[in-house]
Amino acid sequence: MECFVTLVPFFDERPDYRDFLEEKLKEVFALPVKWHAPLKLPEGSFDAVRGQYRASVLLATACACRSEEGEIVLGITDHDFYEGDLNFVFGLATSLYRCAVISTARLSNTFYDFPPDHALYLRRIVTEAVHEIGHTLGLEHCPDPHCVMHFSNSLADTDRKGYRFCPICRKRVDAALSICR
Repeated sequence: MECFVTLVPFFDERPDYRDFLEEKLKEVFALPVKWHAPLKLPEGSFDAVRGQYRASVLLATACACRSEEGEIVLGITDHDFYEGDLNFVFGLATSLYRCAVISTARLSNTFYDFPPDHALYLRRIVTEAVHEIGHTLGLEHCPDPHCVMHFSNSLADTDRKGYRFCPICRKRVDAALSICR
C-alpha cells in the first residue's frame, strides 16, 4: 500500500511556510507529501460568541478529502479554533480516519502581541503538524516532555518539545507505517 500525507489548506493564498512544512514532514515520516486544493471554511464552523472556529467541524471537512487507504490528511487553518469546553486547541486528530487539523493562529508570537519570530513560528507549525499526524497513526500523549507527542498546554510546552519523536514513539510510528513499505 502506498502511504502519503495530504495537506488540506483552509485558506486561498499560498502560505510562506508551505515548502518548509512539506520538507520537514517528508524528513520525519519518510512519506510523500501532497497538497489538496484550498477549501473554504465550512458553514456552521464559526462560533460568533467565542470568535473561534470549532475544530471538529474542520476535522470532518478535512476527513472528507481522504480518498485512499494509505492517505493521512492534515487540514491547516490560520484561524483560531477550539473544541468542547477548552479555550483553544492547537490541533485535533482521529486515528480512525487517519486525519487531523491544526491551527497556526496561536503559534505566532504576534497573536500575543510579542515581536514576530518567523523561525520559531515555522518550528511550531512543524511541531504541531507532526504531533497531530502522530495521533492519526494511533500514538497517545507521551510522558517525555521533549517528545513531540507530549501534550502541549501552552507554547512553552510546544517550544520545549520540538518536532522529534522520543525513541519509544519513533518505534510506534515506524510500526504504524510499516504497512506502507
